Formats: sequence, C-alpha cells, structure tokens
Amino acid sequence: MLESPRLPRDFFAQPTLLVARSLLGSRLVRLENERRIGGLIIEVEAYRGEQDLGCHARAGLTPRTRVMYGEPGHAYVYFTYGKHWMLNFVTEALGFPAAVLVRALLPLEGLDLIASRRDGQPADRWTDGPAKICQALAIDGSLNGLDLCAPQTLLFVEKGEPILDEHVTIGPRVGLNTVPEPWRSIPWRFRVPGVHLMSNTG
Repeated sequence: MLESPRLPRDFFAQPTLLVARSLLGSRLVRLENERRIGGLIIEVEAYRGEQDLGCHARAGLTPRTRVMYGEPGHAYVYFTYGKHWMLNFVTEALGFPAAVLVRALLPLEGLDLIASRRDGQPADRWTDGPAKICQALAIDGSLNGLDLCAPQTLLFVEKGEPILDEHVTIGPRVGLNTVPEPWRSIPWRFRVPGVHLMSNTG
C-alpha cells in the first residue's frame, strides 16, 4: 500500500465544515506494532461551537470537552452509551470548540485484524459506523488528545484524491432526536458511497 503525505495541522485549523467535506476520500491510519490498519474516510459529521446544541461543547469547557478547546489536529475520543468509543478530529482555532466525527470507513489495510475484531460481521459492515471504526482499529480513550500531526503519532490522516460534489451526499447528523431545531436537522453530515472511491485505493 502506497503511503501519501499526512494532513498537516493547517488542514485541521480550517473551518469545520470545510474540514469535514475535505476529509472524504482521505486515508485514516492506525499504527499497531508498526503495522498500518485503516481505510478511506467515507462519512463524517461536523460539530461546531457552544451554540451548536448537538455538540458536546454546548456544556462549555468541561473535563470531557477540554480536548475540543485545544489545538486543532488532535484526536477527541469519547465514550458513549456505556460501551462505545467514538473518534473525532479537533478543528478550527485554539480555544474554539469544534470537531469532526468519523462515521464510516472503506477498510483497506490490516483487513485480517479488522475482520477478527469485527468477527461474524460481513465486510461491508466492518466499519460502517463510528463505534465500529474504533473497535476495528483498536481506538479507545488512551488515544484521547493524541496529536494527529506529530511525527511519531500512532494515528494520523493521509491526503486522498478530491471527491466530486456530485458523489457527495449532504444531510442531517445522525442520532440527535432530542436536540432542538435548527441543530437537529442542520445539514452537517457528509458521505460518499465507497464505489466512487475505488480509484483512490492504489
């Protein structure tokens, strides 16, 4: 598998919606014992600011949200429903809480490990949800706050090929049923069917 340049901090320091859209087609890589595990990012959601009632930052600066207020280009990994880890990338400026949730991957590397961790599931269900990604790539709270841009980091994102707008679906974020409008229906979810990414997998 050919390696591509890693996304620098300047990429994550951009406006959150731009980062979210631009992440489609990029390659998420987790290193375990120097082995690469990961795939292409095909679905994300944006969360931005204390005014966003779908965002954890609505509660302000807390021990849980502290990473979101930090430097862009760090991992925000949180625990939910008492059993699932979720991976986010911190975005925008230091002191402004914003992040992009990684919702789905097209798995490409470390497929044997991914298959063993998603035992009993068909390949198209290995990483089609944020909790499944964390299970498949062994991402947990120990990686919360990890610098994605550090030279020796265990988790990073590599540049992908641009995805045409005609292949991108934009809609409301998932699972915000109790969040009031306009935040429940704001179109901050970006996804692309994996079929449009197969030319990027070389």
